[in-house]
This record gives sequence, structure tokens and C-alpha cells, in this order.
Amino acid sequence: MNKFARLALSLTLLLALSAHAAPSQAASWQAKVDPGVLASAALAETEYLIFLEQQADLSAAAQIADKARKGQYVYTQLSQLAERTQPPILAELQSQGIQHRSYWIANLIWARSSLSALQSIASRPDVAHIYANPWVQLDTPEKDAAPTAPHPTAVEWNINKVGAPLVWAAGYTGQGAVVGGQDTGYDWDHPALLNQYRGWDGVAADHNYSWHDAIHENNPNTPAGNPCGFDSAVPCDDHGHGTHTMGTMVGDDGGLNQVGMAPEAQWVGCRNMEQGWGKPITYIECYQWFAAPTDLNNGNPRPDLAPHVINNSWGCPASEGCTDPQVMLLVVENVRAAGILTVHSAGNSGPTCGSVRDPAAIYDASFTVGNTTSADTIASNSSRGPVTVDGSNRPKPDISAPGSSIRSSYPGGSYTYMSGTSMAGPHVAGLAALLISAQPTLSGQVNQLEALIQQTALPLTTTESCGGVPGTQIPNNTFGWGRIDAWNAFQHLPHGFDISMTTYPTQVQPGENITYTIQLTHLHPLSITHNVILTDVLPLGSSLVNAAPAFTQQGDTLRWEVGDLAPQQNHSLAAQFVAQVVVLALPGAPGAIVNRYYGARSDQAPTFLGLPVPTLLGDYFYFWLIIRK
Repeated sequence: MNKFARLALSLTLLLALSAHAAPSQAASWQAKVDPGVLASAALAETEYLIFLEQQADLSAAAQIADKARKGQYVYTQLSQLAERTQPPILAELQSQGIQHRSYWIANLIWARSSLSALQSIASRPDVAHIYANPWVQLDTPEKDAAPTAPHPTAVEWNINKVGAPLVWAAGYTGQGAVVGGQDTGYDWDHPALLNQYRGWDGVAADHNYSWHDAIHENNPNTPAGNPCGFDSAVPCDDHGHGTHTMGTMVGDDGGLNQVGMAPEAQWVGCRNMEQGWGKPITYIECYQWFAAPTDLNNGNPRPDLAPHVINNSWGCPASEGCTDPQVMLLVVENVRAAGILTVHSAGNSGPTCGSVRDPAAIYDASFTVGNTTSADTIASNSSRGPVTVDGSNRPKPDISAPGSSIRSSYPGGSYTYMSGTSMAGPHVAGLAALLISAQPTLSGQVNQLEALIQQTALPLTTTESCGGVPGTQIPNNTFGWGRIDAWNAFQHLPHGFDISMTTYPTQVQPGENITYTIQLTHLHPLSITHNVILTDVLPLGSSLVNAAPAFTQQGDTLRWEVGDLAPQQNHSLAAQFVAQVVVLALPGAPGAIVNRYYGARSDQAPTFLGLPVPTLLGDYFYFWLIIRK
């Protein structure tokens, strides 16, 4: 029986089942379910994704500058919503013996059941939509025949092309940045990748918080078994594609193989495909793990260990089952809200217009990358915009990078050449790591990172016109803003400050002095910043005793005119306050004096605030008497 006959039979069975329900009831639950799920469930048990009606509002995350705090806020909001709203539906799934797994990166549950159980779940008022979860084959890039020269005589052409070695020469090679990759897995001890793996300390490996395997079962489209097994506790690549993409991000064996953009960045990884086949839930599970990495038992999530950027060299086409383009939209938006840049390959369906059509490259929240050649022309099969599959007419790609004949690492300690937008995306992820290394205040600032990369790109035009946008316009739907230029982006880094405060002592009695020391560092690697102003608002429960050097005071605010600071110059000052409180036995009264509002700005930089610093009071039964002078 061919697939069309099977589909007709499925729909017949479905209509027969629906005939026993009231028309309005049948229409109501079926309207929530992807047609592909209905058809496959009519034949046999099928798996699907249940998105609940309640979803988190993460808009407040945009107001949090610090990446760690932003990530913790997003994790807390999402996980607590899932804990609060999922128990009733989980209880029903359990009572019916339906296989399921709960997720929090969006309020969703993976399940596998028969059609009758599916109807019961879809009929619940707390269920918003049920999406399909088919296996999807990787849009495999071309594996090129090796050029005549088996090894480079210097850095790879593509790394030179975008100017990364110039940034290295300035002292920034990715140190302090963490890149993530979700792909076919990774050959973690490959000579080009070993020293950059976060789970390797130079002597021994600890894969907790650095690796996750989202492949839990065999895909019926592939041979039985898997070279890496399932739920692997050790990074493994069952295909080769992932190892190649990671090499372009960070690869360097310390010898002739300088294949990566940010050779001193650390990497973490998640396997989302089984021998080149993935499905929405494997991608979603990796997204969730990156937002809050876990140990190897999938416990003790740590949003503070989330990477700065994730490379996604995969797509989920409608032709293979991802018929609803919105299936991963909310997940990608939530990851972005956590301050993580998500880089996505545009796809290899060009040269037609509107060929950027697969999740997650189509989303506005994704930073989508086209494929350029060594001559800065667009690869013929690089997908073009605009995005029409969701009706948005959104311009894509956002940016382009070299992706044709790219030499990078391959499993078994070898190297090979590949071509495709899968090879272009990792250049952008590596560039983000370089920029964060040079300017740490970009950490967690996804909008700022994207704008910097776009506005410093080499503008590229074409005679093509897609979506009514002339190819002579910048940006266009062929190259986006153009081909990335690491050196130009480095030269246009924004000014910023690292500001911190220490307090002595860490605990005081009423009337004792507190000395605050404020440490300020101008972070720009190249330029002086002028007219630096540092301010601190007296914390509640304190009054000023002394401060140095010279300052002015207006109300509760102290102001120091620091003057000019050279690139990466440090500046510190000490201010002394005294705690003025009246002892009252009132349970629940504040137990600390917290210095919350201190920061710095300059002619070139907006205000940067430090993190709140508490000083504990010796007795937690204090009532504030605020004294100002």
C-alpha cells in the first residue's frame, strides 16, 4: 500500500471515530492537532508534542543586563510554570499508561499514544496545540574531493578570509567565551577539539555539564543500533557532520591544522540526530539543555553554565513532516530571552527565492546564515529569502559567511572538506565568541551582538531580486547584510565597563562602619573613553561617613568624575558608610544593608550597573531608620 492509500485509509478511520462524537466536540479537539498526527495515529501509536495553553511571559528578561542573572530568571520562570501547570495532565498521561516526557524550555510534553488517547488529551482545555514529531533527515552538505594540497601551509583560507587572525594578533582568540553545538555529536578527543572541550582539564575528562545526548532510541529509517549507542555518557559523533562544524568554530591542533575561528573558546555539545536523522523533540531537548546544562543524570540544572552562542547546522523541512513552521518558535524565542545567540544555517535549497523555509532558520529570533564562496559570491544552492512559509515575508538570511570547500575536523582525528550553509553558520558562532572574548559586556546581549556583526559585514550585492527587494540593496535576500568581517567588527566594538564592589566587613552591628571598594575597568581593547562618571546611591539604612577621592553629593547620590580611561585601564575608589539602625524585635525585618545602585558611564558608553552587594546585620531583627546627610 503506497503512502497515499495509507493516508486515505487513515482519514477514513478518523472520520469513523469522529462520527461517534458530537460535531462541535470533534471539530474542537481535531482543530488542535496537526493533520499528520491525526493520520498516523489512525494507523498505529504515534508520538507528538503537547503544548499547554499557559506559556511564560519572559519580557522582563530584556531588562536584565548580566547574562547569568538573565539565564537564571528565564530558567526560574519557565521551570516553575511547568511545575505549576503540568501535574494534572501528567497525572492523566500516567493513569492511561501513555509514555511521556516533560519539558520546561516551553511548557510542553512529549507523548506517544493511540488515537483514542490522543483525542482524550487534545480535548483538555489546558492543551493549546499538538504538533507532529517525525524523524527528519539532515540536509546533508556536500563532502568535497580533497584539493591537491593535503595540509594548509598557514591558516585555512576561510578563516583568513573573514579576518579572524587579525583579531588573534590583537590578543583575542575566544578566551572566556563558550560555544555550544547541537548536531550529530562530536569526536571530543579529536586533536583539533580536545583542548577546547570544557569537560577536559588537560589531564582527565568530566562530561557533566559539557555534554548531553538527546537520542534515546533507534530511528526506524536507519540501520538497527547506533555506533554511539543511546543516551551516551561520552561525546560521540555517529555521522561526522557535527565534528566538522565544531572544528570551524574552535578547531586548532596547535600545529598545521588551524581550522577554527576562536581557537581558545571552550565548547559544549548535544547530539540531536541519530545517524543524520533528528526530530523536533531532539532539537528541543538540546535547546533546553543549553539553557540550563545538567549533569549526566539529567539533574541539577545550571543556567549559569549556559553557552554564549549555539550553532545549529540543521533544518526541519515540511517535506519530511515538520508541516507546522511554528513548532519550535516559542522554544527558540525562550532561548534567546536567556541571552543566548542562536545561529542557524539558512539551508541548501537555493537558488530560488523564498527557499529559506525550514524551522528554525525562518524565525526572527534565529540569526540565519547564507553560504559564500572564496570569491565572495553566493553559493548557488544557498537558500534565499524572504520567508513565505509562515506568511511573514521576513527578510533572510541575516548574514553570510564562507561555506564552500571548507576544511575542518572529522571523526578519527582526520580532516575533510565540506560545502553548504552548515559550514557557513559555525563561522558566525565563532565570530560571536571572538567578540565576547574582546568585549565581555556583549555576553548575553543578543541584539547588540547581531547588530555589530551585521553592520560591520562586507556589503555584497547581486543582480538577483527576491521578495521585491533589489539585490543591489543592503540588506538583501541573497546575502543579508553581507559576508562577516571579524576585524571590522572588532574595530567597532562598543565601549563598556566591568564594575564590581567589595564590602568590609561582611557583617556589622548597628553603628559600625562599612567600607565599600568599587573596582572599575574600561573594557574596550583599542580606544580611550572620555569623561567617565561613577555614581553610587547610598544604601537604605546607611549614612555617609567619608569617601575618596573628591566627590560631589546630591541627595542620596554620590558622584565621582574619573576623567579618561585608557583601553582596559582599571580604576578603584573606596567609600565608607556607617549603618544607622534602631534595634526592634520585629520578625521579618530586613537582615542586610544592600548597596544596589552603583554604576559608570562615559561619553562613549551608556550606564553600566554593578550587581547588588549585601552586608549582613548581626541581628536579623532590625527596623530601618534611614538617615541622610
